[in-house]
Amino acid sequence: MRFVKKLIPNFYIALVVIFIYLPIAVLIFYSFNSIPKSFIWGGFSLNNYRNLFSGSDGRTILDSLLTTVKVAAIASVTSTIFGVFASIGITYLTKRMQGIVMGLTYVPNIMPDLVTGISFMLLFAFLGVQKSEITLILAHIALCVPFAILSISPKVKQMDRSLIEAAMDLGATRAQTFRLVIIPEIMPGILSSIMLTFTLSVDDYLISNFNVDSSIQTLPMTIYSMAKLGVNPKMNALTTIMFVVVLTLMVLSNLSSLKKMKKKT
Repeated sequence: MRFVKKLIPNFYIALVVIFIYLPIAVLIFYSFNSIPKSFIWGGFSLNNYRNLFSGSDGRTILDSLLTTVKVAAIASVTSTIFGVFASIGITYLTKRMQGIVMGLTYVPNIMPDLVTGISFMLLFAFLGVQKSEITLILAHIALCVPFAILSISPKVKQMDRSLIEAAMDLGATRAQTFRLVIIPEIMPGILSSIMLTFTLSVDDYLISNFNVDSSIQTLPMTIYSMAKLGVNPKMNALTTIMFVVVLTLMVLSNLSSLKKMKKKT
């Protein structure tokens, strides 16, 4: 029995490494390959990173990257603001209404992106709105808001309400209480929401594909177009950079959360 108990966790870890992290490791490894468009190792080289934004495809990558970052930044910040006010408002509802509202919040999270993308495309067509960067941003905000609420609402529920009452008893206005008491208390949830929604927006392909003009391309759309022509070493370099940036943000966020927890204890 002891052998089985030890074997099961080790087997699970091996599966996680093989099916999740091994492909990422291969991608990072071949991003340094000196032979372009080949899985034959030709030696270590940084040319794929040096030439990432050079040439016609490099300019396309740069333009799509800037568009993606701009859309993701606007969508993540806006959805997080909505998530903060929505999470605070939900806590003042009755338990029955909280269950209904949170149930409605869960629905978009389990909805296939294909359904969401087509729904927004039909909505914009019905309203007579032309596809543009604005429609793309609106669709991404709608995608991110439910995830923002689910990230922030647990921190709002954990917040000590006596702190709010004490601040207002001491003469703080509602705006001051919100800025000086509520926001610092739920800041870990806000940071988690911004990171999660930013990543979701950067990663999205289907919703973007249905709700933007053909003259505008996000990074996933550009990568998909490039993948049709075969393996491009610039794709490996670009996705490696994205992975490192997201991983760094996650580590920094977890470190800040751990420091706050240590200060409280």
